[in-house]
Amino acid sequence: MAAQRTLTALLLGDVLGQPGCRALFIGLPQLIKQYRADIVVVNGENADNGFGLNDELARQFFSLGVHVITSGNHIWQKEEFRPTLDSDERILRPANYPTSAPGHGSTIVEIKGMRVGVINVQGRMQMSPIDCPFQVSSRLIERMKKTTDAILVDFHAEVPQEKEALALHLDGAISALVGTHTHVQTLDARILPKGSAYITDMGMCGPYNSVIGSDPMIAIKRQMTQVPYRNEILDAPATLQGVVVTIDITTKKALSITPIKENFHI
Repeated sequence: MAAQRTLTALLLGDVLGQPGCRALFIGLPQLIKQYRADIVVVNGENADNGFGLNDELARQFFSLGVHVITSGNHIWQKEEFRPTLDSDERILRPANYPTSAPGHGSTIVEIKGMRVGVINVQGRMQMSPIDCPFQVSSRLIERMKKTTDAILVDFHAEVPQEKEALALHLDGAISALVGTHTHVQTLDARILPKGSAYITDMGMCGPYNSVIGSDPMIAIKRQMTQVPYRNEILDAPATLQGVVVTIDITTKKALSITPIKENFHI
């Protein structure tokens, strides 16, 4: 039998609280089957009631077929979870945090005879002034490019300019760069000139008639009064948002990128 020459990657945006987890538990097996996904990467930094991740949710994600859980700035908010960041290389924190911080910023997954590198970096514009995501991701790519069939990057960042700049900086050296963090899916999924797939933000897995996952009434009240009332996750039907990327593992370039948005009335 001829070796598989393409890789199908299913990547999903930030999973937000119980609504996002419910949608993931019901919808992810369907999506894996529908798209015949070889590898599944999910951003889990908001899974535990909006802030961070816990061991039980991580276990459930992996049991569903998730291969790698990426994250962002909220991954640190559950202090009891930090030892897991050190012990489980399938759970990533942004690689451009100091090396003294717990956890890993990249990993390599072996699946169906293929080796897939996954890198997680965080932006600096309107976020914490950590190490340069351009330099850190470039170093990691240089280290893993000779031993992988594809490289996927989750760039957890606020500002579109920074996301587009990093994608074009890495174009041709990676198979795909997907943006996370804003919870709003953008309409710019495309293949860049040198063959890397890109989307500014995949969106979220969370309540869809919300304000980036939060209760609209509270969000409106915050805007009208300018008082920082505590946001609460809206317990409502949720959406799964992300992309499916097909990759030629001979060239390591993307053949297609397809945004997905599936609503679940649960």
